[in-house]
Order: sequence, then C-alpha cells, then structure tokens
Amino acid sequence: MSSGELSADWVIPVDGHPIAGGRVRYEDGVIVEVGPGRAARHFDDAAIVPGFVNTHSHLEYAVYAGFGDGAPFAAWLATHIERKRLLEPEEMYAIALRGVADSLAAGITTTADYSFCGAAAGAAGELGLRAIVYLEVFAVDPAEAERQFARTRERADESRLVRIGISPHAPYTCSVDVYRWCLSLGIPVGTHLAESANEHEWLEHGSGPLERIGGMLVPPTGSRSVATLEPVLGPELLCAHCVDVEPAEIALLAARDVPVAHCPRSNALLGCGVAPLAELRAARLRVGLGTDSPASAPSFDIFEEMRTAIYLARAETRDPGALDAQGALRLVTADAARALRLDEQVGTLAAGKRADLAVVSLAGSPYHPVEDPAAAVVFGGSPERVLATVVDGETRYTNEDEDTWQEVRNTASAARERMLRPPPR
Repeated sequence: MSSGELSADWVIPVDGHPIAGGRVRYEDGVIVEVGPGRAARHFDDAAIVPGFVNTHSHLEYAVYAGFGDGAPFAAWLATHIERKRLLEPEEMYAIALRGVADSLAAGITTTADYSFCGAAAGAAGELGLRAIVYLEVFAVDPAEAERQFARTRERADESRLVRIGISPHAPYTCSVDVYRWCLSLGIPVGTHLAESANEHEWLEHGSGPLERIGGMLVPPTGSRSVATLEPVLGPELLCAHCVDVEPAEIALLAARDVPVAHCPRSNALLGCGVAPLAELRAARLRVGLGTDSPASAPSFDIFEEMRTAIYLARAETRDPGALDAQGALRLVTADAARALRLDEQVGTLAAGKRADLAVVSLAGSPYHPVEDPAAAVVFGGSPERVLATVVDGETRYTNEDEDTWQEVRNTASAARERMLRPPPR
C-alpha cells in the first residue's frame, strides 16, 4: 500500500523547522501533506525524518567486517580481492540481500552502491531499497571496460526503484579514456578518488604498496589523482572519499561542480586520513555522507557515520561549531540527495517528494525529553531505534519484523564462513 499517514511527537522536514506533534500524509507514493496533526498510526517519543540517503555503499560486502583490519590500504584491498573470488554468484546475491536488509533497518531509503558483480541491483529491487547501482569496471582499454560492463549488466536488474550506472573504479585502475567512455553512456557514473596516499604514490611515481595488486593497475600518469582526472571532472562524476586533496585540488573540484561522498569511518579505520570536510563545504561542493561498507567500516549504521563526521570535523578544525547535528542530518538527507541529483525526489519531507521516510525512537535516550530533535536523532539514534522505514510509500521495514530477516542474515553468514575457511592443502 503506497498511501497512508504517520505521525510522531516530532517531524523533522530538514528544509524547515521541526514540527512538534507532526504528521506526514502520502498518496500513491508521493507526500501530499506535512504539518501538525495526529494520525491513526502515531509514534510516541519518536521522530519522523526523511529517509536517509547513503552516497557511497558496497552492499555486496555486507559480511566482510574485519577482513584485513589494521593492514595498510593496499594489503587490505588485496585481501578483499582474494576472498571475494571464493564466492559463487548465489552467495554474492545473499550477501547483497543482507546489505539491503541492514540498510533498511538503519533507516536508509536510498543508496549509491558500487557493485562488483551486479547482485546489488536485484537485491535492492527485491527488498525495496531505492538505489543507483554503479557497476564497476577495471581497465586501461575502453573496449575491455565495455566487455566487463556488458557481462555484469546481464546480471543487474533495473527496476522501478533501481537505476543502473557505471563505476570506473579509481584513477589507479582505470585510464582516463575509460572514464571518457563511461561518461559517454549517459548513465550515472561514480568513482573512488584520492582515497589514500598510496594512490598518489602509484600515479606519480609508479611505486608503493599498490604494486601488490599488480595487473589491475594503470601505467603511472606522473600526476596526482585529481590532476589525472582533470579532463573528465564534472557534475556527472560522483567521487567517493576525496581524503588526500590539496587546496588547489578542492578549488578545481568546486569549479567543476564535482559531487563528493564523504566516508569518515572508512577513511579513519583504514588509516587513510580525514577528508577536509570544512574546506569542501566552504568551497560549496555538493557533499553527502556515505557508510562505505562493513569491509572498511563496521556496518551500514548511518547514525554512527553522522556522529563520526561531527567528531572528526570538530577535532580537525578545533572548532565545536564546525559541524552541528542539523548539518550532519543534512549530509544524509537534503545534501546527499543533491550530490546524487535526486533532490527533486527525496531528501526532505515536503509535498511532491517521494514518500521515503524513517521513524526513529527517542524513548530512553540521553536526549529524551527532547530539547533539540535533530540532536536527539543524530546523537541518540541507532539502527536499533529505527521503528519503521518507508520507501515510495511502502513500509519496507519495521522493528517488529526482525524475525523475517533472520533467513537473509543466516544465508549471508554462511557465505562469510566459507570465505574464512582455510584453503585446502
């Protein structure tokens, strides 16, 4: 049923002031009214927020937590490449389903997912997660990229909620010609950019830890990552990470209106550094938060991502006002939607937008009774506090449905167990 109405003690539209005792009404998957009122389905001690928009995920790595933890970036990357080769297609699909289920349980209603095998597209469509699924290619020759994309595209199901894009993986694994070919397709394009110093070391000097992944690398370009991609940078190229960027590079990204996915937990846990969020935002770049995946961050917990963004922004600048709760909430709603060019559809609670929303319990949190509802959601929220997640007017998750997800989780866990088995002697 794509029509209905919900109310709660608080409604946080994001593009307007919080509404005490607010209601959201929707018809045929579209919001028609946001304002004061009480619905038959009311949530006490809770807040209704726009469904969270995750600007960077890898749903197919949902059970990779801890693989290579503490290893340098290149060794960590090699570990994941080796282990995912052990999986059969049905196991990859089971893991992707787990990633979708965990996303919905965290209040995420839209994700920008970089997909290795295409399983994420079918999984998102099956469970009802709105998604742009960027199929990854790794190539120097555009003809090889085209072959890879065609092969993966056969396994990737586009649907009402799922759009297919393409991801030239990174400037150290794809040539500029491959990027040009990807951008010529007229579909969403996303990449990883300036994620670590290892990336620059290879591109500038043809040396460093990335040598470990050997055959996947492009020849050195003699330039850093942003300069390497300068010919193709623009508003159509979503760039995840942008950790190791200099002021002149930020200025170039801003001049080209390049959207950025900021993944603070992943970057910190991999020892890559802290992206200069304050500088990126000051340059008026379109920035949204991304959870990346449990391969590098422990979970799809977007609440923890918001808190980490705040902690690191304040610590990096030594300014407690560098990022507040309202700003962090925007980074997973309105700003994230802008980064993905979906802001006319999602990201705020407003008449005419798609009915994507989450209900977050505030009961028993340190922030209840509520003074600032945005702070209560950001600092006091967690996936365990998500009561319901609605996508396109359809309730796709409630906290009363946990048992229905158990088979999904068990099947994905079995795939993880297989990756952990020692190889036969």
